Parts: sequence; C-alpha cells; structure tokens
Amino acid sequence: MLRKLVRSVVMVCLGAMVGAAGANEESVRKGIESFIGAAAVASITKTPYGGLYEVVLDSGELIYTDEMVSFIVDGRVIDTKTRRDMTQARMTELSGIDFSALPLADAIKQVKGDGSRIVASFEDPNCGYCKRYGQELTQVTDVTIYTFLYPILGEDSTQKSRDIWCAEDKAKTWNEWILENKVPPTGNCDSAVVDRNVALGRKLRVNGTPTVFVADGRRVGGYVTAAQLDAALASVAK
Repeated sequence: MLRKLVRSVVMVCLGAMVGAAGANEESVRKGIESFIGAAAVASITKTPYGGLYEVVLDSGELIYTDEMVSFIVDGRVIDTKTRRDMTQARMTELSGIDFSALPLADAIKQVKGDGSRIVASFEDPNCGYCKRYGQELTQVTDVTIYTFLYPILGEDSTQKSRDIWCAEDKAKTWNEWILENKVPPTGNCDSAVVDRNVALGRKLRVNGTPTVFVADGRRVGGYVTAAQLDAALASVAK
C-alpha cells in the first residue's frame, strides 16, 4: 500500500514538473513574441547555463533569455572549462538537414573519380561566389556533386537556371557557364524543378548562395575552398 502511494506521489510530482516546464516555455514564448511584435519563435529549450532559455527564431537566429524574459542575450555562450563556443556548436546542429530527404533527381549530378564522397549545394548562376566555388571544385576528386539550381538574384538568374536545366548535358552546360562564362542556349522544357528548388531552399533556410551540405547533413558554409571542402568530406567518414 505504501509503495503504491509513493509511486502515485512520484507520478503526480513528475507530471507537475513536466507541466511547469511546459508552462515556463509558453510564458517565455509569449514574452519573446511580445518583445518582437510577431509570432516568430520556432522553439524554446531550457539550457544548463545558469537558467538561460535558448530561443530559436523562425529566421534561424538563436538568442537567449531568462524565465521572466527580463533580458535578451544576442551573443555567444562560451564554456570556460573547454573554451568551446556552445552557441556555434548549437547553430551548426540547427542548420543541419536530413540529407537523405533531398530530392537529388532535381539536382545536376556530376561524378568525379570514384564518386565515393557526396556533396550538395544550392547555387544561383549569377552568384559570383558560386563561380569561385566552381573553380575550387575542379581541385576536388573522388566526389559526387549535386547542384540545386537556386535562382534568388533576379529574373535573369531564373531564366539561366531554366536554360541550364533544359540543356541536353546539364552538367557540361553548368560548368561552361560557371567556369568559362559561356551563356547557355535558350531552353524549352518542363523546368518546374527550378520552382521546386526555390521552395525547398526556403524551407531549409538557404538564405544565400552557394550553400553547401555534406552527406551527414552538416551545412559547411557558403563559399568554401577545395581544402575546406576536402576536410569536411573527410570528417563525414569518421
């Protein structure tokens, strides 16, 4: 009897704790959205850092606040023992994707060497850094490259993306434009893939080009050098 009573009390206490945590997070949400003036909170998580709450906004930004939302911290949390940037580590985690869910059939595919390493990128044909990234890729071997045409810089970018997608040899046409500035011929095909890519990129919070992902889902940044990409690809297998 006593054991049943104790078990019941424990269950009630645990339920109260869960309810309190949920209530606290909801009050934090209301406080943040009142401060911002819009419903812009994606998630709220209590951290082990002195009672701080981590708040992820719909924009992908990460801020911190206390339980009463009496202050907001827009900056970094550093672990003084390990000197690790906890904010950067969390941002890297949050910016990752489920790579296996990418619709790779909607990307331009290139295989170099044995193609054993995999990388995907979202790129605008008129993006200067995309052209620099393309030059860097010429130095990377044993890789399968998926390029999602992602025109966000204007109507000309959209038209070029459609023309490149409609080309008989998409990879060759893309490379000739990116590396040699050879304008792609006018295309005429079902290029709805371009619209799908734009919708996908927005869903994944791809706010600039190039945006590069490796096979474990990590977003390794925008423009990266061949050496940086090699290091990121090598770390996937570890």
